[in-house]
Amino acid sequence: MRKETSTNALNKEQIESMCGMAYTISVLSGRWKLSILGFLLDGGTLRYNELKRKAAGISERMLIAQLKDLEADGLIERKAHPEVPPRVEYKLSKKGKSLETILNLMSAWGEDNKGIRP
Repeated sequence: MRKETSTNALNKEQIESMCGMAYTISVLSGRWKLSILGFLLDGGTLRYNELKRKAAGISERMLIAQLKDLEADGLIERKAHPEVPPRVEYKLSKKGKSLETILNLMSAWGEDNKGIRP
């Protein structure tokens, strides 16, 4: 974890506040964030275990961390139901839904270019 007052953190904050692309990349960066957003885009509201099944290979710790980051960035909403056993659901927020076009374009670009080598 980087200190908030470090030069590196301050530079990152300044770049992200001045450049929309840098901010977007910062919010979407992370091994599983794009996959999680894609699952929620396709599936609507999903429970924690549904996300875990769809993201085969992700650890509990990583899934929780990525979900917390996405929630903190306002891209997803978390709803915890007071039940036993606990039930937690996730869905895209309005801000998260605004990424639909970008996510679809990224997916299409990947499909068109994944087998092409320079």
